[in-house]
Amino acid sequence: MHTSSPLKKEFLKKWMEGLQICCSSKKQMNVLERKKKIKLSADIAMASAKKTPTSWSNALISYARRNEEYMILTDQLLGPESQFNLQKSTDRMIGFHKRVQCKKILKRRNTYSAGKRTKKKTGHPRLISATLIAKRLVKKRTKVLKRLVPGGESMDEFSLIKEALDYILSLKVQVDVMRSVVTATEILSNEKSLKSVE
Repeated sequence: MHTSSPLKKEFLKKWMEGLQICCSSKKQMNVLERKKKIKLSADIAMASAKKTPTSWSNALISYARRNEEYMILTDQLLGPESQFNLQKSTDRMIGFHKRVQCKKILKRRNTYSAGKRTKKKTGHPRLISATLIAKRLVKKRTKVLKRLVPGGESMDEFSLIKEALDYILSLKVQVDVMRSVVTATEILSNEKSLKSVE
């Protein structure tokens, strides 16, 4: 299995720990519950494998910690030293997002009041409609992106793009490691079936 980067190695280690914690519970799980636990342990492992916490990793971890059942898994994967840093960075993130939202409200208010005072600009109708269509398209896509990135709802556009890029790279690492695990499992099962035939 080729997991060259340190992030991949750290993710694989933490993911395996998370899976062991999930499987150690006495409760019988159906397919959906098992799928949920695998995804949750992969998400927490990816978020905790990052050396520097990001907004999306903090959002994933805080989401998991809201549920009592997942809190044990989260705390064990993060370790006691990370919980303090997570709390500080989460508080800092909340303060930042409150400031951004306040600025947006002020900007909207100022734009609204300024628009009432000034007359509409006259220009070429096609140019104006193309600009409006482009703005609407960007707004729609930004809305979708905010729903896809964990914690994206409270981010400004610049932070959202930066976090989305980091999140995509992390998801790629997740997929690469999971593919490697599947490939290794298939090779092992084929070898076992060949030995049993002989």
